[in-house]
Amino acid sequence: MSIKFEQVVAKAEEYKPQISKFLRDMIAIPSESCGEEKVVLRIKEEMEKVGFDRVTIDPMGNILGYIGHGKHLIAMDAHIDTVGVGNLENWAYDPYLGYEDEEIIIGRGASDQKGGMASMVYAAKIIKDLGLEDDYTLLIVGSVQEEDCDGLCWQYIINEDRIKPEFVVITEPTDGKIYRGQRGRMEIKITTKGISCHGSAPERGDNAIYKMAPIILELRALHENLIDHNFLGKGSLAVSEIFHTSPSRCAVADSCWISIDRRLTAGEDAPYALKQIMNLPSVKAADAKVTMYTYEKPSYTGLVYPTESFFPTWLIEPDHPVCQTLLDAYQGLFQEEPVLDKWTFSTNGVSIMGRYGIPCIGFGPGHEDQAHAPNERTWKKELVKAAAMYAVIPQLYVKKYAGKMPSNTENLVK
Repeated sequence: MSIKFEQVVAKAEEYKPQISKFLRDMIAIPSESCGEEKVVLRIKEEMEKVGFDRVTIDPMGNILGYIGHGKHLIAMDAHIDTVGVGNLENWAYDPYLGYEDEEIIIGRGASDQKGGMASMVYAAKIIKDLGLEDDYTLLIVGSVQEEDCDGLCWQYIINEDRIKPEFVVITEPTDGKIYRGQRGRMEIKITTKGISCHGSAPERGDNAIYKMAPIILELRALHENLIDHNFLGKGSLAVSEIFHTSPSRCAVADSCWISIDRRLTAGEDAPYALKQIMNLPSVKAADAKVTMYTYEKPSYTGLVYPTESFFPTWLIEPDHPVCQTLLDAYQGLFQEEPVLDKWTFSTNGVSIMGRYGIPCIGFGPGHEDQAHAPNERTWKKELVKAAAMYAVIPQLYVKKYAGKMPSNTENLVK
């Protein structure tokens, strides 16, 4: 059957109370990275209640809900872990009990990004209610550990669960816009070595902290000279942590290491970014060691899936069939022209498209500036709009664009 956009909008509005309640239930369950089990079980309960055809939890702990049985596998993703709450004095409301009125919902995860999960689950119900099933299978993913290691969950889903969708909608907050890319990132470590001695005679030793000082200054200068991209913007570099070892406060430091948050624009990759740092005169003079961090924390199921802390850039062009699908869906539902933009932060797209070349596109309720902030909030009207979008995207894609997908879907960022 053809899509009746006005019926979808009405149905999404009808389910606003249920979407809101489900979101508040999820917010009430603390679910920091590696501790998501209880919220996963709550999502499973809601998926089964609204009529998903199949619901599974994989060995990493990701929840996978399926609608339909068609040949075109389309996925939508929401990470359901959160960061911590920080200083409670900065919150006007309990971050888990939250707050709700006619327009907003407040609580940790409201925008980042349990709101996306609430809208996806009720999009599936809209699909069932209005008979929008077609020659597709819709996979709704509630992914874990994203805040700790973005994309790790999808490395597991693609490599171990053997799931490879035709495209994925990332439901991170997009401020009411359609997002078609993001800069990548790396977590880099620089280490200097020294020789300790008594602090009363520092000339007897070799201070590892002093060796690091000119490196930090050259890193600041390097940041100013990183390459730019007309859509994704400029690469960036920030020294985020500094550590040292020393026998005591009265001794010269015998080692020092710093962490770098390196954001990668189009045209930058891990070898390129590491070589930039290795070639700094101060790094060579100090014989400093430049490495990439790895991530090896167990998920809530106990599974450890090690990965390098490299999260590639990804970008999809405006004329790509997947981007066109969302543009058409937005225009059909809301009778207005959508805005195309990009995320400032990083998403699971770093693996889905950045590593594996599966096209990604973003549309999600909530706002980027609410992520990790006290009094985090989302807007009910955006939850409703997102549910409507997710309900029409699969059938619109199958009917209009599936046959136009490029045969080579490798990462578009070269």
